Amino acid sequence: MGAECSANDIPFFLELVGYEDGTDAKSLEYARKKPRIVQASTAEFTQSQCLVDVLKVEVPVNLAFVEGTRAFLGTKAYGRQEAMRLLRGAAEVATKPFIYLSGGVSNAEFVESLELAAETGVKFSGVLCGRATWKDGIPVYQKNGMEAFRLWLKEEGVRNILRVNQASRAATPWDGIYGVESAA
Repeated sequence: MGAECSANDIPFFLELVGYEDGTDAKSLEYARKKPRIVQASTAEFTQSQCLVDVLKVEVPVNLAFVEGTRAFLGTKAYGRQEAMRLLRGAAEVATKPFIYLSGGVSNAEFVESLELAAETGVKFSGVLCGRATWKDGIPVYQKNGMEAFRLWLKEEGVRNILRVNQASRAATPWDGIYGVESAA
């Protein structure tokens, strides 16, 4: 895939989503393994022979299991300082720019993840999120129909995007990593 993109002068954005057979991705068991999975896949797929231009990765920690965060649900996989170390570790192995995926978490949790990455000094190059901006509107649609959902998107959906944009201000533009000037 990388060779085909390169031959056709098309940027190659590769999305990695980790999993382990038989393990719930939202479980404590997986939360403990996720940093290693994200770090190993990042190291593997940012090698030069893969020809990836920008890697799309999950945030390597699940904030629901990070004691000391707003998203913490009460069962600890790691503390805040350990989570920061794990964020740095996953970022340090990247030899190409990477962007964070929201991974289906809530908007509040994704924004907090980006804030923690920024506080840690991680040089991520942006985000790609969908569900984090609109999934909380689905119950509105189910209960009150399409017009209510449209109104929710115009109000809360827009606020969600603005929160992600604010948290993304810490991102490092990927074009500078490649030594080119931005069109802006």
